[in-house]
Formats: sequence, C-alpha cells, structure tokens
Amino acid sequence: MSKAPKAPSLDELRKDIDRIDEAMHKLLIERSEIIGRLIAVKKSGTTGSAFRPAREADMMRRLVKRHKGILPLDTVESIWRVIISTFTYVQAAFSVHADLSAGDALMRDSARFHFGFTVPFVPHMGAAGVVAAVSESKGDLGLVPAVAVAGAGAWWSALEFDTAPKIIARLPFVERADHPAALPVFVLSRVAPDAMATEAAVWSVRVSGWGASAAQALAVQADYIAVPDRAFDGAALLVTLPKETTLDTVSKALVKAGATVRSSALVGSHATRYTVAAEK
Repeated sequence: MSKAPKAPSLDELRKDIDRIDEAMHKLLIERSEIIGRLIAVKKSGTTGSAFRPAREADMMRRLVKRHKGILPLDTVESIWRVIISTFTYVQAAFSVHADLSAGDALMRDSARFHFGFTVPFVPHMGAAGVVAAVSESKGDLGLVPAVAVAGAGAWWSALEFDTAPKIIARLPFVERADHPAALPVFVLSRVAPDAMATEAAVWSVRVSGWGASAAQALAVQADYIAVPDRAFDGAALLVTLPKETTLDTVSKALVKAGATVRSSALVGSHATRYTVAAEK
C-alpha cells in the first residue's frame, strides 16, 4: 500500500510565498519598463491626460470574471485600481481633486481605494471648486458625489462647454452591497474621444413644470440628480441614460408627465457598472 504524500512544512510553504512575491515584484518591474517604452511611443509625458476609461473598464471586467479563491475581491480590485492609477500617473502626472461635501471620510475612502497614495489628493468643499480646478489643469481628475448634496447646485452646467472637462467614469465600477468604498462618485477629466467609455451617456437637462409626476416618469427611464431651477417652476437635471435609452425617449416621458425640456447638453459618458453578488 502506497504512503500518502508528505504534507509540505511551514518552511517550504513560506519559501513558496517568497518565490511568488518575488515573481509578482518582477512582473511589476517588467510592466513599468513597458510603460516606459509606451511613454516614448506616445510622448504622453508632457501632453496631459493619459486616461483610457474604456480600456480600464474592460480590464476590470476581465479581472472580476477570472477571480476565484479565498482572496477577497475588494483586495484584488483595489490592487489593480492602484496599479492602473499609478502607472497612469507615471505616464503623465496628475492630481485628484475631491469634493468632500458628502462626507470627508467617504470621499477619502473612495479616492484612496481607487487611486492609492502616490497620486496627490486635493480636497475641496464643494463640486464647483473641483470643476474649476480640473478645468484649469491639463490632466487632473475630479471626484464629485454622484448623489444629490444639499446646497450643491447644478455644478454640471459648467461641463456643457466644448472645452470643459467631462464626466468620464462612475465609481465604484465593480458594484456590490458590501463595497468598502461605496460612495457613488463621478470622475471628471479631459480624455481623448476615442478613449471614452460610452455605454452610459450623461446629460445636463433643464426642464420647466417639474414636479412629482415628472420625477416619477424620469425615475423609470434613468438615474438622475435634480436641483431646483427658479425659472418656470423648473429643475436642473443631471441624467444618466443607459445605452438603450435615448434623450428623445426621456423627453417624451417628461412631456407626458406635464414637464417641458428647455435645454439639454451632453456632459460626459461612462461604462456600465459591473454588479456582483456580495459573496463574490
């Protein structure tokens, strides 16, 4: 009768861990060398934003699909987000400007989870300050709560101009009930059109005749933030439309509910969020 295989000793297991740690470190160094060649090819070190929202979304989807084992998804997601952000920073240095009006701790958790500690963090008390700072920069990011904040006003109206930064992402991208950085956040920056993720379109919309019926009709069609607009009993809306929903469809629903669309402007787009079960 053959003997059962001998269980590895603690010393052997620790040597395996050291071997894997060294291999991971070497791979990160190899990645940095490739980034160095990428900078030389793109000459992006002095040309501003190096963000590729569509590529980042694809990378995160593949990460979630292949993940398994006892290592929490939170850890893997944060590690990859920090790797992506740090190497983007290496390509073209940038700062993260963050609106703390929805809670200092919540926004800092989101910023550090997604961008780490290498990228400089610049706090602001209000979305308007974030928009202004990003507008004046070449490639900085802005983080603004993707929820209504008392007294915030229609900060997104400043994004309507052609030369203004746009909404390029919505975090957290991998969404689940127990996410450690769960504050919904819009990311603002200037990104090349061919690098944008366009699965969800974000519109600045002004309506008159805004009320409970119009709000209910819009909620069926899209996610939105609404702030009062004094003109014509109106509201200024930031409306996020899924790919299968058009602005015309939303406008017709609002009109049917007694409201009138006075103006609209595209102020960004982002990838569709990837939702997973909590135990994933």
